[in-house]
Amino acid sequence: MLRASVKIAFSALSRSWLRSILTTLGVLIGVASVVVVTALGRGARERVGDQIESLGSNLLFVWSQPVAKSGVRTAAVGLTDADALAIRNEATAVDLVTVYSDTKVQVISPYGNDQIQVCGVDANYLGARKFEVLQGRMWNSGEEQVKAKVALIGQTAIDKLFPGQDPIGHYIRLGKHPFRIIGTLKPKGQSPFEDQDDRILIPIGSWRARINPTLGNRVQLIMATAKSEAHTEAAVRQVQAILRQRHRIAEEEESDFEVRTQDAFKQGQQAIYGVLTLLLVTVAGVSLFVGGVGVMNIMLVSVTERTREIGIRMAIGAKRLDIQVQFLAEAVALTLLGGVAGIGLAVGVIELIKRSLGWSMVLSSDAVITAIITSLVIGVVFGFLPARRASRLDPIEALRHE
Repeated sequence: MLRASVKIAFSALSRSWLRSILTTLGVLIGVASVVVVTALGRGARERVGDQIESLGSNLLFVWSQPVAKSGVRTAAVGLTDADALAIRNEATAVDLVTVYSDTKVQVISPYGNDQIQVCGVDANYLGARKFEVLQGRMWNSGEEQVKAKVALIGQTAIDKLFPGQDPIGHYIRLGKHPFRIIGTLKPKGQSPFEDQDDRILIPIGSWRARINPTLGNRVQLIMATAKSEAHTEAAVRQVQAILRQRHRIAEEEESDFEVRTQDAFKQGQQAIYGVLTLLLVTVAGVSLFVGGVGVMNIMLVSVTERTREIGIRMAIGAKRLDIQVQFLAEAVALTLLGGVAGIGLAVGVIELIKRSLGWSMVLSSDAVITAIITSLVIGVVFGFLPARRASRLDPIEALRHE
């Protein structure tokens, strides 16, 4: 019976092929949207994960924050080189510790000028952030102590300041001070926050003395790496304990600094993408619902148009169940065709996005199976009412229908 009903269903659909194609469009768009959004969300999460991994391994970020005293939030004392040194000497779960301060500066070279991030760092910065020297060298401890005017430059900054030129040995002007370029950085690409190659590194002492005069040995940020992923929580506790002791913060008082881990950034970013994916899937779900309503509407029209045909089938022996299965098969066939076409459209869109954005996006088998099952369910749910109405027609009245 089912085989005959399916054969009759496809025969009926082929007689009105244009209307059948138009009816499947809603389901097609809905299925394609769900599949593309699922692949896009997965690709975005992997992309963000890779970008955060490029920051370093098991990184901890420490920065100062205002504290509330007598109901008023006041500026914190700030972090210093001495804080970083204390963490380096006392935190047993920590491997590398580095300091960091930055500001945008108009940088002038013999071949151009542009606004570029100038970062004051110490010798541990390259190791902590996994930067590598591509050409030339890193400054030595002697140059760091005497606040030498030397710099390392990233690839994007090279393209801006030395297009087509070798920057090693050239001088750039940061404000009124000339700095000699002694090395270039191996490209690292984009992070979630910035272009990691659009920067110039100089010794932290030179940055405080010549770029952004700062009281004492203050820094904007301290970065530390835990010895392993398993040491991360211990490293956070040790850093907090050391800084609270150094800043003389009582047990009941709020810390004047914040410690965040690389995983916290990753979880935060992935939570945002998760919400966006859910929102987009909800919109695609609405599209599927509208597509299902369209199928139901067309099937109701089809029942009205084919009332006499239904009467003839009943007159020659077809049972009510045969009629119901026939129209249900037509509805399911429509939604399945829409689902398969939607998957095909999704494959094309995913390939287009991959080439445009360079993201790693994969059409998962889970998404394909879910799309097909969803199409099947929509056909059954929205085809049930028209099929039931067709099966309940009175044969005599149906034969009289013009």
